[in-house]
Amino acid sequence: MTTGFRILERQRKVADDVVQQFSAIPVANISDSMSRMTAGGARLRPLHRGGKLAGAAITVKSRPGDNLMVHKALDMAEPGDIVVVDAGGDLSNAIIGELMVAHAIQRRLGGIVINGAVRDLDAIQSGTFPVFAAGVTHRGPYKDGPGEINVPIAIDGMVIEPGDLVVGDSDGLLCVAYGDIAAVYAAAKAKNDAEAEQMAAIVAGRNDRSWVEASLTKLGCEFVPAKAYG
Repeated sequence: MTTGFRILERQRKVADDVVQQFSAIPVANISDSMSRMTAGGARLRPLHRGGKLAGAAITVKSRPGDNLMVHKALDMAEPGDIVVVDAGGDLSNAIIGELMVAHAIQRRLGGIVINGAVRDLDAIQSGTFPVFAAGVTHRGPYKDGPGEINVPIAIDGMVIEPGDLVVGDSDGLLCVAYGDIAAVYAAAKAKNDAEAEQMAAIVAGRNDRSWVEASLTKLGCEFVPAKAYG
């Protein structure tokens, strides 16, 4: 097996019902439920018109500026899958464009994430197919390899393994490890439910703000009247 130029078979993936469950929860609440320790970096932004990204990852590690393995991953991916590409974060050459997005849509994939650049931004922005990327350039890609498919990758310290859950919305992108799915979902749903109750209290004008004064007192914050320094 040639390290750096190989295609592996994915061994497991999150179930469709799990994807649907997480789709109903904002990424921020999922992140809070993971101790705010995991993130794909502020550069990865949604470029499509709007809509949630959620699905099982098929991972690609490509040479910066080269999309040969991305083409292969699009052909391998199953409906609903998210093709997640670590192209080194380089923005010199676009890894995908309008034609590859159209191919992904035709194959009913769930979205594409590029740690690198894309092009044909007008076409991407006019559609709802989820595309996250670090930047945009008109310069096209090369197709020479090398690269790897279905190997662990990392984007700004966020490790993504094949079959992990990937979720994204306007706040950014997040990966939930396959083995952590049940625990993270339970915590995220509880937080989401609690926030819904808090929002209802705010709208009704009965939101309890006593915690602010309690926290300031506990931390030793001093209140200084104006006459003491005026």
